[in-house]
Amino acid sequence: MNKDLIIEALDLLYPNAQCELKYQKDYELLIATVLSAQCTDKRVNEVTAIIFQRYDIFSLAKANIQDIESIIKPVGTFRRKALYVSEIAKSLVANYQGIVPNNRVYLESLPGVGHKTANVVLSNIYNVPAIAVDTHVSRVAKRLKLAKETDDVTIIEKKLMKKFPKAKWSRLHHQLVLFGRYTCKSLKPECQTCPLNNNCPYYQHHIKNY
Repeated sequence: MNKDLIIEALDLLYPNAQCELKYQKDYELLIATVLSAQCTDKRVNEVTAIIFQRYDIFSLAKANIQDIESIIKPVGTFRRKALYVSEIAKSLVANYQGIVPNNRVYLESLPGVGHKTANVVLSNIYNVPAIAVDTHVSRVAKRLKLAKETDDVTIIEKKLMKKFPKAKWSRLHHQLVLFGRYTCKSLKPECQTCPLNNNCPYYQHHIKNY
């Protein structure tokens, strides 16, 4: 599909797209993004509202692991994520005085932090041009034939970066996430009201004639 049509439609739908994870400090976004794996942003926000009120990065580095577990239990796989949170806090305090650095190699060395999480953090905190491919972005890219059904997240990211101008990557990431979350949903996508439906391969082949 034509990239200009996609940008125009996303600008119409989500002109002020931004991360829906709530945070006030850089480390809060990092931890929230780690907690968001296989969990909704809404649930993560409910949990982080508690943990970030109770701890700053320095006290979190010293917190009892069972206390962290008890707070983040609603996000799922909470024992593993509690370890991630604890180790991330300890590392940030020990190596960067509690500040999240603009250092992809370091971030991706942290437990629970992969390429996608680093993209989210660097894009939002340091305005590094990046497209983080989550399940929503992956689904949208495949439905719009910007990627193949067999493409993994790494390939999808590279294809999106190649197709769209670098200056638009970070904004586009947020727009694609929201588009996949609220319009191009996994189940019952809002195809009838979608501004892209006339040019959307998924709509033309799977929805229009049914």
